[in-house]
Amino acid sequence: MNRSIVLICLVALWGCQSDKKRAQEPLEVVENSKEDVREPNKKTILFFGNSITAGYQLDLSEAFPALIQERLDSLGLEYRTVNAGLSGETTASGNSRVEWVMKNKMDIFVLELGANDGLRGISTQETRKNLEVIIEKVQEKYPACKILLAGMKIPPNMGQEYSNSFQKIYPDLAKKYNIPLIPFILEGVAGNPELNLEDGIHPTPEGHQILAENVWRELAPML
Repeated sequence: MNRSIVLICLVALWGCQSDKKRAQEPLEVVENSKEDVREPNKKTILFFGNSITAGYQLDLSEAFPALIQERLDSLGLEYRTVNAGLSGETTASGNSRVEWVMKNKMDIFVLELGANDGLRGISTQETRKNLEVIIEKVQEKYPACKILLAGMKIPPNMGQEYSNSFQKIYPDLAKKYNIPLIPFILEGVAGNPELNLEDGIHPTPEGHQILAENVWRELAPML
């Protein structure tokens, strides 16, 4: 049953492409800081991902990037978060889009992509390469920018070999580029009906609170 739930989760992540609200503005970059974004002392944390980052069907204030902003503000840390999540994003489309979001300087880049690749059965070599290129583009333009990679897992419905190969992408890249890793961003949320919307898939506001904790655990030491 757990495998079925996770598979359904991946299906919905892919299906988010039909979300009309997101489709009307195909490139949403949302400032979560309540302060003037031009304030020179504030550093920028950019969250780049799919519907998980975008906060599918939720108010953007309920998505985990905004919750991270609340934590930063409560601690008096001079950071602003930017939500650059886009429902339905694959690593290939993310690779095409990342240069646009890099127009403004970033200090921390949180990369959360890959689930939609897994659903489509895209070659893990291609997924890995796309993530590598995204990481290298960020490093080339902003050498001082720190990168945090969010890991994803998929069920063995595409075959155990594919599942294992997919899961290895994230720790391998974290090691290759010496960057911190969130082992599984949906840890504690995936498969729990009480923490997902009526579709049984996308996190509720309560689910995003857990996602925020998963992210914060690895993000905090980078600040």
